[in-house]
Amino acid sequence: MSDKKSALLRTTTLGLTPLLLAGCLATAPKMGEDKGTVSGAAGGATTENQNSKLERCDETLGTVALVEDTNAPWWSGMRERQLGSTIPVLRLMIQQSNCFVIVERGRAFANMERERALMQSGESRSGSNFGQGQIVAADYSLSPEIQFSGKTGGGGGGFGTGALGLLTAVAANVNKNEASTTLILVDNRSGVQISAAEGTAKNFDFGIFGASFWGGGAAGGGAYANTPQGKVITAAFADSFNQMVKALRNYKAQTVKGGLGTGGRLGVDGGSTPASKELNAPAAAPAAAPAAKPKAATKPAAKPKTTTPPPPPPKTGG
Repeated sequence: MSDKKSALLRTTTLGLTPLLLAGCLATAPKMGEDKGTVSGAAGGATTENQNSKLERCDETLGTVALVEDTNAPWWSGMRERQLGSTIPVLRLMIQQSNCFVIVERGRAFANMERERALMQSGESRSGSNFGQGQIVAADYSLSPEIQFSGKTGGGGGGFGTGALGLLTAVAANVNKNEASTTLILVDNRSGVQISAAEGTAKNFDFGIFGASFWGGGAAGGGAYANTPQGKVITAAFADSFNQMVKALRNYKAQTVKGGLGTGGRLGVDGGSTPASKELNAPAAAPAAAPAAKPKAATKPAAKPKTTTPPPPPPKTGG
């Protein structure tokens, strides 16, 4: 390559460097098609800086407790990535939606019990009002699950050399973060599942390497470290919750003939449920044909009435 062409190529690469550096940020997570993440605050029924794409309910549907399975494989995977529990972001999202009132059943519940123990021991001040009958029942339980969360794309490889070394290094570290989540809503009194919803999200994470423009290997790291994966999981849960709210707006309870839990409509041979008894019941005998009604006797046709002329008047002599 001639010195003139080499100089032009280097000048072009240097001119593109600010654009490359500006682009080394993770893209905004896309919830479903093109939606954002959870943000802002909530206080009672009031919200502040809420994401406008989060679904809301005009009427609160009941109280809910969040149940996170810390023994599930996905949960330990999130801990390894230092992403922590999903509960805090779900709490904010649910309260902002106004669909449910959240009641505490997690770690803070132990503190609630401790305060009551202090009251019962006589250590609390007079008027502390931690008496019985004040804890609000949870009508429903909501369980989050992460079905899939992963990163695909280039890694740290693919370094170029020469004038295009920086361009190759940046292009080689473009990663796509994806996540799929579900939310399960269960009625606490009956144990019946009320709703289930799935959500997805993805974003792109662009990395930048501190490589020499003209040389090979150097060390570097991805933008936001692990933050893009955490944000895409949040967006997937927001998508799950949006889908659930849409379904609950048109909620219609599932019904079973005879009532839920009474045996169902799928009978088995020899069973004792109503459906099984119907299965084993003898076939009903065909109904007897109704007896023929006797024909009504026919009356003879009436004879036409004959009229006799009146007798002539008597003759008088003259």
